[in-house]
Formats: sequence, C-alpha cells, structure tokens
Amino acid sequence: MSEVANRVLKNSRYLYFSMGLSMFVSLYSTRLILNALGSSDFGIFCIIGGAIGMLGFLNAAMSTTTQRFINYAEGEGKPEKQKSIFTVSISIHFLLSLLMVIIFEIAYFFFFDGILNIPSDRIPSAKWIYQLMLLSTVLTIQTVPYNAIINAHENMRYLSIIGVFQTLMKLVIALIVVHVYTDKLILYGILTTFVSLIFMIILQIYCHRNYSECTYSIHKYHNKELMKEMTSFAGWGFINSSSSMFAQYGMGIVLNSFFGTILSAAQGVANQISGQLMVFSRTMLMAINPIIGKKAGSNDITNMMRISLFSSKMSFLIIAFFAFPFIIETPYILQLWLKNVPEWSVCFFRFEITRNMLDQLTITLTSAINAEGRIKYYSILRGCSYFLPLPISLFLFHLGFSPYWFYIIWIFTWNGIGSLIILYYAHKNCGMQYADFFKIIIYPILLITISTLSISGIITVYMDESFLRLVIILCTTTIIFIISCCWGFVFSPKERKIILSASMSLLKEIKVKLHL
Repeated sequence: MSEVANRVLKNSRYLYFSMGLSMFVSLYSTRLILNALGSSDFGIFCIIGGAIGMLGFLNAAMSTTTQRFINYAEGEGKPEKQKSIFTVSISIHFLLSLLMVIIFEIAYFFFFDGILNIPSDRIPSAKWIYQLMLLSTVLTIQTVPYNAIINAHENMRYLSIIGVFQTLMKLVIALIVVHVYTDKLILYGILTTFVSLIFMIILQIYCHRNYSECTYSIHKYHNKELMKEMTSFAGWGFINSSSSMFAQYGMGIVLNSFFGTILSAAQGVANQISGQLMVFSRTMLMAINPIIGKKAGSNDITNMMRISLFSSKMSFLIIAFFAFPFIIETPYILQLWLKNVPEWSVCFFRFEITRNMLDQLTITLTSAINAEGRIKYYSILRGCSYFLPLPISLFLFHLGFSPYWFYIIWIFTWNGIGSLIILYYAHKNCGMQYADFFKIIIYPILLITISTLSISGIITVYMDESFLRLVIILCTTTIIFIISCCWGFVFSPKERKIILSASMSLLKEIKVKLHL
C-alpha cells in the first residue's frame, strides 16, 4: 500500500500542475467565450456540443475497455499481448468512427427539424457547429488507444505537458474569438476542431516513438478471440456508458424544450465550473486506475479493494475541499467570474457539484468492478438507473414544476439507486465488505461534511457577502480539513502513516532534483 501511495503521489504531482493551470485558464476562457458569444449562442454551442457528445458513450465504452485490457496485460506481464490489444483497439476505433459519422449524419435531419429549440436566424450557424463538433469527436476517438498506452505506463508527466498545451490553446482560441468580427460561433467551432486535430497528431507521434507495443499490424497482431473478448466487454460497458450519456444529454434536451436556450446556457455554466472542480478528483483517478487494473491482472483482489476504498475517500475529500467554499459562496463567485450570470446558474451549479461529489463515494469501486471483468448484469442495472430521471422529469415539467426538480430526481435515482447497485456488485464480484465501506468512507466523510458546512454557514449568517467573507470561509475550510485529516477522524493511524511516508519520499526526491 505504501508503494502504491508513492506512485500515486509521484504521478499526481505532474497532473496537479497541469490541472491547476487548466482550471484557472479554462474558467477565464469560458468567461471570454460567454461574453463574446452571448448567452443564446453559448447555449447553442452547449446544446449542439452535447448532441455530439451524446454518442460519446461509444468512445467512453471503448476507452474503459482499452484501458482495462492494457492494464490487465501489464499486470500479467505479457508485452506481446499488449501489441495485439493495441492493434485490435485501433481497428475497433476506426470502425467506431465510421459508425458515429453514419449515425450522426442521419440524426442531423431530426435534430434541426423540431427537436432542438434554436432561434431561426441562428440555425445555419448551428448546423456548421454540428458538423465541426462531429469531426472533433471523430478525431478524439482516434486518440483513445494512445491515451490508454500512456496511462498504462503511468507517464503522467507527458499527459500533464499535453494538458498544459491544450489549456493554452483554449485561451488562444478565446482571445481570437473575442477580437474578430465574423460569425464568432462558427469560428469557435473551427478552432476547437483544429486543436483536436493537433492533439491527435502529437499523441500518435509520441507513442509510436516511445512505446514498442504501439505497433499496428493486422497480419501479425490481429487476434479474433481478443477482438471478440474486447467487443463483448465493450458491449456491456456500452450499455452503461450509453445510458449515462443519453440521460445527461436527454436532460439537456428536456430543459431546452421546456425553457429555451437561456436554461441551456445556465446548465452549461454550471457544468463548466463543476467540471473544473472535478479535475482535482479526476487527476488522482488517472493516477490510481492503472494500479487498480494491474492489481486485478496479478489477481491481487484484496489489495485492489483496499486501494479502491481508500481512493474513493480521497477522491471525495479532494473535491470537497474545493467545492464546499464554492457551494456556500456560489452567487458571489459567479458575479466575480462572469459579467452576465445566466438565470438559474447558481441553483444548477449547487445541485451539479453535489451530484458529482456523491459520485465520488463509489468512483473507484466502479473501477474495481470493471477491472475484475464481470460487468454484464452490473451494466444492465446501472443503465436502468441512469434512464429513470428522464420520464420522471418529463412528467413533472408537464405539471409545471420548476427546472431544479430535474436535479433532485437525478440525485435520487442516479446517485441513490446507482450507488446501491455499485455496492452490491463490489461486494458480490470483488469481495468488498459493506462494513468496510461505511467505516472507511461514509463515517469520516459525514463528520467532516457536517462540521465544515455548519461552521461556514454560521459565518454567512453574521457576515455580509464580500471578498473578505470568501477568504474567511476558505481559511475555515482549510483549517477544518487539516485538523480532521492530520489529527482527527478522517484517516486511520495506518492510513496517516502511509500518506506521511509517501509525502516524505516525494519531498526527498524533489530536494534531490533541486540540489542537482
């Protein structure tokens, strides 16, 4: 466990540097883009981008599959099998791209014939964005096998460099869009697609030069049995991913149909901020998921579950540390960030970040279930829980309920029922004990959540909204987390010892490099 902690901290330091820069630059870029496009055009981009992203479930399913098989083969110590996995993965992703183009070109006629609620004078621009986002998604699909290889080698340094490059390119795009006088929406789509192309080329060149398993040969490495195994695994993962994606975009369509593009803009703003905060958690998961896969490959299930439970707790704590002040001070932060805050943005953000925080409680248990491999019934039940919010929300909106109700339903079904399904299969397939889940994760998280929100809430009662109050709440959250994590109830003595040992090893390595 201590060795794993050392590797996670070592890998995470690169990713956190990239993440820190990415978060602040992306938030600033979003502000520039929102002001340049306006709420309506920004809403159009969000709803069209969501339409293309809706079938990104195909990409998500194959990404999980490729990552799982490469990590598993790494754990088994079979380099030749990795070459076969890479070849099969490239072939599958090429076919997947063709399938996506066909599906979306057929769907094109339906989206712009009554499904999307877009002002008539912006429909031509929206059609351009649709085609550009489709091309961008196809290019992104081609990078999945290469990302999987880099992750399997735990080369987080290179991933952080790529992340910085993408972030700076987004800022350049935002600055260009602000200062031109053509159709800003179309220009934004063109430049975004161009960045996807450059990113794909850079990844491919790097991987082929540095990793021997990146050898594509249908005649030498194509394996029918492996393709069957990977497509079968991806098929069950497809149910899970497609249900998730359809549900997320379906809710956007429902909001757009009942309340128009302004609500789409509000949801887009909420997703942008929530997404940036989630980067803190995703950074750690990028470092931990390859380790979980390799533990499964070496049949070390006990340590796999120990790492998974600890990582879920860490994932929640990381996002909560940054999210709690945001939740309390959402109106003030949005006013600082945006010149024009779309209606419902404050409410939507608070619900969205709450939903994402609840996801963290079982996030690496999902990774463990996927790594173990038996996902058929898990995927079916999880997919059903994803779809539940759609019909319920449609019914409520027809009765005249407010927009925020779709988040309430979403949290109850997606997080509540979905988490019960995850816990059941983590217990059944991976041997997790329910008592361990409550002892390691729920109990300490409940205590730190109640104490942080209660004390911060008292501060908001006695102080007016201001920058000083924001700073005091940030300091209060930091103090509570430090006390709880270092001397309190969040970590067991063994966990604190592991974290301290890994931190000291990392500091020692940094000092050696600085001395050199």
